Order: sequence, then C-alpha cells, then structure tokens
Amino acid sequence: MWLTWRAAMEQALYGENGFYLRECPSGHFRTSVGASPAFARAMLRELVAVDGALGHPPVVDLVDIGAGEGGLAAGVLAVAPPELRSRLRVIGVDLASRPARLPEEIRWAAAVPDAICGLVIANEWLDNIPVDIVEQTADGPRLVMVNVSDGEERLGERPHEADLAWLARWWPMRTTGERAEIGRPRDEAWASVIVRLTGGRAIAIDYAHSVDDRPPYGTLAGYRDGSMVAPVPDGSCDVTAHVALDSCAFAGECAGVVTTTLTTQREALRALGITGTRPSLDQARSDPRGYLLALTRASEEAELIATEGLGGFGWLAQTRT
Repeated sequence: MWLTWRAAMEQALYGENGFYLRECPSGHFRTSVGASPAFARAMLRELVAVDGALGHPPVVDLVDIGAGEGGLAAGVLAVAPPELRSRLRVIGVDLASRPARLPEEIRWAAAVPDAICGLVIANEWLDNIPVDIVEQTADGPRLVMVNVSDGEERLGERPHEADLAWLARWWPMRTTGERAEIGRPRDEAWASVIVRLTGGRAIAIDYAHSVDDRPPYGTLAGYRDGSMVAPVPDGSCDVTAHVALDSCAFAGECAGVVTTTLTTQREALRALGITGTRPSLDQARSDPRGYLLALTRASEEAELIATEGLGGFGWLAQTRT
C-alpha cells in the first residue's frame, strides 16, 4: 500500500498495533530520562523556578507530554520537597496505556489538559509527530510516497499550498534531489500546547536543526533494539525525524508566549547545575564510598551534556503569563 510519509508514520506508530502502542521505548533507544536521575532533578529545579515565578499557586502543574513509561514524571515527583509535592498536579500524556506501578498521584491522559499552570515538558515528543517528506524536482517540490510493507519510495503530487508556504519560509530547497520534512504539523502541535498554558513554561527537547543548517537530504531514520535500521513504516520500528525547533518557536510566539529561548541541552542543563564535574581524588582516600557515588553521578551527568550525544539535543523554552 502506497501512502504519504505522514500517513504511513501515523499508521506505523499509532495505528492498530502501532509501534508506540505496543513497545516500551526504553528497549529501543536511550533517553535522558533513562540515562540518569540527575535529569529529573534538573527538571525539578526548573519546576521550582516556575512555581516561584507564578507566586506559589495552590495547584501547580507538571505535564509530561509523550510520557512513555512515566519515568520523568515519577522521577520529579520522587524528589519534590513535601511543600511543593502537596500542591503538585502531575499528568503524564501518552497514547499508550498507563504504565504499571506508576505512583497513584500521577494522572494519565491521552490528550494535553485544556488548562495548564506550571511546567510542560515535551521530551522527544515532537520528533514522533508524523510529517510529510518532499523532494525537489525540476517542476518544484513533490510529495514522497512510501510502500508501507518494504519502504520503497516514489514521487507523488505537489504538496498543499500551506505546506509549500512553510517550505519557502522554513526549509527552502534549491537543488533537484534535495529533500525536506514539512514541520507544519509539529508547529501546530506545539502551538496547541502553548494556548493551553495559562501561566508558566513549556519546554520541547529534541534533536533539531535550524533554517541556516537544514540537512539537504532530511533526517528520516528508524530505530529498533538500540540500533538504527531502515525506516520501514510497517510498525516494526520507531520512525522519526529531527525537528525544526525554530519554526516551532515562531508558532509558539504566534500563540502568545512572552519569552523564547533556543539553546542546547548541554547549555540548558549546565545552567540547572548539571556539570559532570568529577570528585576530588582526595575524597577517594577520606571517603571511598562517597567518592564512588560522586564519580558515578559525574559520569551520568557527563552523558547528559555530551555535545555529540544527549547534550546535542535542541531545547526550546517558552513562557506565558
């Protein structure tokens, strides 16, 4: 069956027996949440800052979009101080069923709440929102069609006018054979989060690129069992593509945010106290056990901020008051 890549990804990831409704993500790729509990501690610091900026409301939200197995929500809840925890409403948003053994305080939903006052975290969510792929031809951009059973491709119709306008603004192609991934559905998804934010901050974290350095042949990829595989949209693997976070940022600004920060995970986490600094060797002599614990923590933090790894993620943080 031949489909556009957007329709094929939707079916493969979220359709009947789709990859994300069937599989545990941690079994297929490493995330910041799984790499270290330091990530949850950093998100708690972000939450505390947001709570203070809001004036410590009676209820403060933590919404984890694309919550997967609930590790981030549970991690932040576990380290939250009692005074904050007593006011905290934690919501995991995912199309998959509620994970077993998730703390009872964590609510589970298939959709983002209508009103959010607090902190929204979308960690590796936008890259799994399906997008169409186009290829530049002598006659302009054409949609790429894919056979869902084997990944074979062929060219289809011209994109819709709204998608052509998005390409012209955010991913212009100049040479025949170049490819682009139309990020308009991701812009719309992010804007739909921002309009629900009555006060606080929303953070999107993903592998990303900007209009000045778009990859000329796109970023479409498949992952299974910890390895990169051919992105065949038959439901057997994750199918993903990097995110044009700059266009998402613009969509958020149009939806009413008052501040925007675009940076990297390395810089964002370092600002939140994640440094990867190794303990002094003197501690190894005076406190061997403490030294080993500190060394383990430093190693985990270093993975979170490694430039060529998790630290290379793009961070988009936007606030609304």
